[in-house]
Amino acid sequence: MTVATRKRKPAEEGGAVLDRDLNDLPQELRWREWMGRIEAVLFSSASPVGREDLARVVGQGASVEMLIEDIQAELNGRPYELVQVAGGWMFRTRAQFADAIKAAANLGEQSLAFTDMEMGVLCAIAYHQPIDRAGLADIFGKEVSRDLLARLRYRDLIASGPRSPRPGAPHTFVTTETFLVTFDLQSLRDLPDLAPVDMTC
Repeated sequence: MTVATRKRKPAEEGGAVLDRDLNDLPQELRWREWMGRIEAVLFSSASPVGREDLARVVGQGASVEMLIEDIQAELNGRPYELVQVAGGWMFRTRAQFADAIKAAANLGEQSLAFTDMEMGVLCAIAYHQPIDRAGLADIFGKEVSRDLLARLRYRDLIASGPRSPRPGAPHTFVTTETFLVTFDLQSLRDLPDLAPVDMTC
């Protein structure tokens, strides 16, 4: 069975096909429905949702960016917001309510605390990726432990990159989408300028 056949099968079996264009609705109601669909998709996702995925639930006459802006405007004054991060959008509670959330709910261990060395290595990888352990040693003047790198990998902040051109072709390290989400970055272009950054953090 082809992918196209699998995608068509629910409709052939009598399943409802999503009406994206909603031509039977007045423009205002159509826009509100599209806003609701995008909000529902974002609300149900634990990770950023990209523009192409959001475009699948609205009609040809809809601008995903304008719909997002209207949703964001309606969230003014709410304890959560819709933010663009890591190539998509997601809901986040506003930072000012962090203490209230911690006081009311047992959220488990979600510490974002880093040692100085962990933050330094993360900064070095972010700015110099792909970079191998030898490259990190050049920056810090000493070997970076495998345990430290394993901790950053376990938290899904770094991953393996392409092999280094150095002799032996060692593994390199790169940052991940989780890194972008954790530090509220849309892309690596949003990193602060390197000049004023102290790589020992």
